[in-house]
Amino acid sequence: MLIPWIYHQDYDIPLPQNHRFSSSKFGDLWRLLKNCDLKENSKIFTPKPTTEDALLQIHSVEYINKIKYGKLTNEEERILGLPWSETLSKRSFLAVNGTALTCRLALSNGIACHLAGGTHHAHHNFGSGFCVFNDLAFASKSLISEGLCKKILIIDCDVHQGDGTATICNNDPNIFTCSVHAKNNFPINKVKSNMDIELADDITESDYLDQIQNMLDICFEKFLPDLVIYDAGVDVHSVDRLGRLNISSKCILKRDIKVLSFIKNMDIPVATVIGGGYSSDSLELAKRHSIIFQAVHSQYS
Repeated sequence: MLIPWIYHQDYDIPLPQNHRFSSSKFGDLWRLLKNCDLKENSKIFTPKPTTEDALLQIHSVEYINKIKYGKLTNEEERILGLPWSETLSKRSFLAVNGTALTCRLALSNGIACHLAGGTHHAHHNFGSGFCVFNDLAFASKSLISEGLCKKILIIDCDVHQGDGTATICNNDPNIFTCSVHAKNNFPINKVKSNMDIELADDITESDYLDQIQNMLDICFEKFLPDLVIYDAGVDVHSVDRLGRLNISSKCILKRDIKVLSFIKNMDIPVATVIGGGYSSDSLELAKRHSIIFQAVHSQYS
């Protein structure tokens, strides 16, 4: 089976040197993946930008226009963590639709993988933590409104809580938000997801994997979805600049395989996004983000 990969060459953005967010992380991941054996079992899809009307499902018209026309205040830009540029604006309209496309392809293929996504700190009327528009909420709301799904489960394993996703989706009974994150990391003020699992900074890899299994058991006992969106964040890694946990690449691979095999055994489609990952070494970061693609290959090829 050919596994859909979703990517656009305009995902990368210009940033100041030594910025904590890697300006080339999406392109770096693409260059790594297209030159490895996994590429032989993939099929590439390219998203188109979403519309302002479609984004109104999750964001305010005022905020959408600020991103489109570069009208963020200095404080809003500081909270977002990214300097506005026309490239950033165009990328943001593309990337949310990239995750929506990934979800649509997952429904028809059983699995699909986005080489971006996981912008879970974006709230209804402001961006935060390097997240402009919330792709997880957007894709979920879009597919449900189009009648393609009735119930969607968002499993977020980024080291930071998916606070924006929770605030946008938690009044929707058709979307179940689950966040497995570090207790003592950003955001300082957590919000309530449908399910939150907080991790101590000194958690062992064995206990971490136990928590992942516990999360899966509880989520699917509480909520049976038509589709799962899996945010496979790699900022839990021991070398991550913003992570604080001590999880290895080998353990992240085990985590991803555990999640994917559980969902596959229930015969539920899954769309993956790469989530957070921070490093001054672009190749190291690309290798980390490629782990979810290795896991998908092991389960679906």
